[in-house]
Amino acid sequence: MKIICIGRNYSEHARELNNPVPSEPVFFMKPESAQLRNNQPFFYPEFSKDIHYEAELVLHVCKVGRNIQEKFASAYFDGIGVGIDFTARDLQQKAKEKGLPWEMAKAFDFSAPVSKFIPVTQFPDLHNIRFGLFKNGVKVQEGNSGEMIFSFEAIIAYVSQFVTLKQGDYIFTGTPAGVGPVQIGDRLEAFIGDDRLLLCNIR
Repeated sequence: MKIICIGRNYSEHARELNNPVPSEPVFFMKPESAQLRNNQPFFYPEFSKDIHYEAELVLHVCKVGRNIQEKFASAYFDGIGVGIDFTARDLQQKAKEKGLPWEMAKAFDFSAPVSKFIPVTQFPDLHNIRFGLFKNGVKVQEGNSGEMIFSFEAIIAYVSQFVTLKQGDYIFTGTPAGVGPVQIGDRLEAFIGDDRLLLCNIR
């Protein structure tokens, strides 16, 4: 499996990092070794001093697809969860300054905690899914799928032009404004609606 991540999919988040709002989806990938399941703790890596959280809705891909038309894209995911895209912001900035790829800042081991997936049939409106992230009991991020620049269907149609989707893949659909650093001892809790689906303690 692979983890496909969409960047800059919320206007306010793009602005808070001084990035332009994209005219088409921007994506990168994390390997299977990046996933962190079952509310396991995240151990702060020695190679960074500036790890940031980015909470996102996550799609579970349910069948193989390539060059998928947007009008058929909803048939290619069967579950929605919430995840955290951990980013080594210091490594990312150094790579950007040199014009180098920044996979090391995004794709490192256990950088993608993911919750269980809720069947799409349980959502009355896929374009109105509210989610949020609490850090030490304080809400730091709040978003809604209706605020995304590119919808779930648009993301799938675009990405599948370049990369074949396979059953079991994850698609992180972008983070809203409010990203920030974590420290050892922090407690992150991610919600869809009022339901806590993900707990991640930083150690």
